[in-house]
Amino acid sequence: MIVLRFLKFLTSFVLAALLAAAGVVTTYAMKWAHELPDYRELDNLTRSLGSETRIYARDGAPLGSLIPKVGDQAISRTIVTLNEINPFMVGALISNEDRRFFEHYGLDPYGLGRQFQRLARGDSVQGGSTLTNQLVKNTLLLDEYQQARTPDRKFKEWILSVQVERSFTKAEILQTYLNTIYWGDGGPVELYGIYSAAQAYFRTTPKDLTLAQAAYLTVLVPNAGRYFRYEEVRPLMRVLLTRMVEDGWITQAQMDAAWREKLQPRGWQVTYDGAGTVKSAKLVDRTAKELKAVVTTRAPHFTQQVEQELVRRFGRDVVYGSGGLRVYTTLDPKVQNAVETASREATGLPVGATLGATIINPYTGEVLGMIGQKLRGNEPPAAWNNAAQGQRQIGSTIKPLLYTTALSTGLDQSHREDDKPVSFPCTGCKNGVYEPKNFEGATTYRNMTIREALDRSLNLVTVRLADRIGLQTFFGKIRELGIQTNDGTGLAAALGAVETTPVKMAAAYAPFVNGGLYRTPRYITRVTDARGSVLYDVNSQPLQGKRVWTPQIAWLGLDMIRGVVNDLTERQGGLASRAKFGEWPVAGKTGTSNGPKDFWFVGTTPLYTGAVWVGKQQGGDMPINYYSGYVNAPIWRRMMELAHQGLALRQFSEPPGVQYVEAPDQQFLPNVKLAVLDPNFKDAANTEIQSDAPPPTQYRETTYQPGTDPDTLLVSLDRTTNRLATEFTPPENIVQRRVQLEDLPGYAPDESPAPLKDEQADPAAVKAAKGVTGTTQSVPLAAP
Repeated sequence: MIVLRFLKFLTSFVLAALLAAAGVVTTYAMKWAHELPDYRELDNLTRSLGSETRIYARDGAPLGSLIPKVGDQAISRTIVTLNEINPFMVGALISNEDRRFFEHYGLDPYGLGRQFQRLARGDSVQGGSTLTNQLVKNTLLLDEYQQARTPDRKFKEWILSVQVERSFTKAEILQTYLNTIYWGDGGPVELYGIYSAAQAYFRTTPKDLTLAQAAYLTVLVPNAGRYFRYEEVRPLMRVLLTRMVEDGWITQAQMDAAWREKLQPRGWQVTYDGAGTVKSAKLVDRTAKELKAVVTTRAPHFTQQVEQELVRRFGRDVVYGSGGLRVYTTLDPKVQNAVETASREATGLPVGATLGATIINPYTGEVLGMIGQKLRGNEPPAAWNNAAQGQRQIGSTIKPLLYTTALSTGLDQSHREDDKPVSFPCTGCKNGVYEPKNFEGATTYRNMTIREALDRSLNLVTVRLADRIGLQTFFGKIRELGIQTNDGTGLAAALGAVETTPVKMAAAYAPFVNGGLYRTPRYITRVTDARGSVLYDVNSQPLQGKRVWTPQIAWLGLDMIRGVVNDLTERQGGLASRAKFGEWPVAGKTGTSNGPKDFWFVGTTPLYTGAVWVGKQQGGDMPINYYSGYVNAPIWRRMMELAHQGLALRQFSEPPGVQYVEAPDQQFLPNVKLAVLDPNFKDAANTEIQSDAPPPTQYRETTYQPGTDPDTLLVSLDRTTNRLATEFTPPENIVQRRVQLEDLPGYAPDESPAPLKDEQADPAAVKAAKGVTGTTQSVPLAAP
């Protein structure tokens, strides 16, 4: 009876223990089932983590790839298929990492036995014992393995491994594993996958790996740091090759040949004897296996900008975290070749100078070609992109924007200003005055049209014009054109004391040719994910520009920069004439910043708008005997003539509402006609002087003609007409100006019965105005 009772007790105890164990297992199973990631995400996860973002030109030609990132760390991982991997690599990996890979279903009984032995001894559970375990650990459980170890993590790995084996073929598991292995530090990037490893260590492809190279890479899988200890790698390779013979992957003859191969991993200098024994091994370059963070074969500076626009549009997580994007860009290979050729052929640049150049489509804002450095032969360019990153003072290339703003307020090209010395009170300037000069101090002492002044790029006329329309009016307009201003520059901004890039300058000139619309430069037309789903398509979003000028005012501005190129010959000072090519219409403007430091040419044809900057990347003065017309205009001409090759000749499209009149002062601008508004289109000049503009700074004129003591008179002028104010002039339009008495008749108001005579002026004012001279230190700020 006692024995029977004991057996009943024992049976009840065992059943209770089993039920309790089942309950515990069920509890943990439910917990793990809730916490486990979806194993079906393995396919999507490895694709997104592994795929590089590939970039294409507008014709579909590949430009290169962007390396994906995990956190802030760039990783180099290009997905390849099993057919693109040498079978030697597959065999080496299986023999070294999981010899029973094709026999188990995710869990290796022998490996599990070893793991339980460790658990029983209280030892920590070491890494996955099968390739499937390791794949799960490095993908689905990656976040958990980056945190502290927990006992249940290994059980999760085993459960997922079984699920993966049931859902994927062995070939799929093996291919995914080979694309996710970590192979060490690649400098700017981390090396993941067999493609990156083959590239980094041997500069080859997975398909072309030799048996010896495959064995070497396989030995690095458990510990990539072995790269730095070649003496440790070599015996491990011998063991692996022996295993491969035992497993039937290779023959003994193949093993012997691989052992005798004079293997040279990148950065190592190794010598062998005839039997394959290492005689010496020296690490001569620790960086030789590094890969670039951006892999590109074409247009590296353009690709940099594409990367920035992708991040701005989609965010870093999508661009670097998910990867696998397919990006179709605005780059035109023909135009890009034109820009690159012009850069290579550019001669006569000052010592230490480089350049940045771009061509855009003025009707869409698309950047068609770009180079950020002076190219020299086949040497790769420096990474810094002067075309899109370099903020440089733009010199006289800003003047067409000022003059067109003046036209948009109601002035016309025949409006006149004095080309005579002038000074302005200036708090931060030397001696308390700002006193600009024309280039090289040349002054005509004439009253001239602003058309002629722009042709000659005269600073004194330009500053007077800026003062007339008001800096706030001007600043408001150029901000609409994508150029940021610093109000502290004052009137010097009208001469180019403003910084921007060649790309932005090209975009600012585009409204001249497209009817007055500004569009932000762009680099991308279409983006899809790795599955082909469209994330962005410019065709689904209308290309709406921001209206800066009316079509008529834009045409008047275009007519003025056409004049800059065509009105004067080179002997007459028209250096921009060097930009002309063939029969194509050309309009544009040279520019030189103070120093001189920066040389510019920005211009347009009916098809393309482009900009060229030349200067020293780190800053510094250029030789004083160089001119932008001699340096930049020929570079611009060369890239444009190549870009236009084979294209049908076109003309600028003129809008309605424009008339032409003979230019005044034909002795200075012979045979020149000025574009003016048709009176029926006077409302096209619709820019209002900003009401918050500060009152114009009073200035005094100075003359430098020896032996003269001109009579001058302080008068009130209507700033909108540049004539004497009348009782009908609004107070906000009245400005005080000092004029020479001999020029006073030219300031008579419209419909005035008679001009003022000298004796009609206030005698006291005349007396006070006599002898106003001065010789203040001047600061030249811009040149043609």
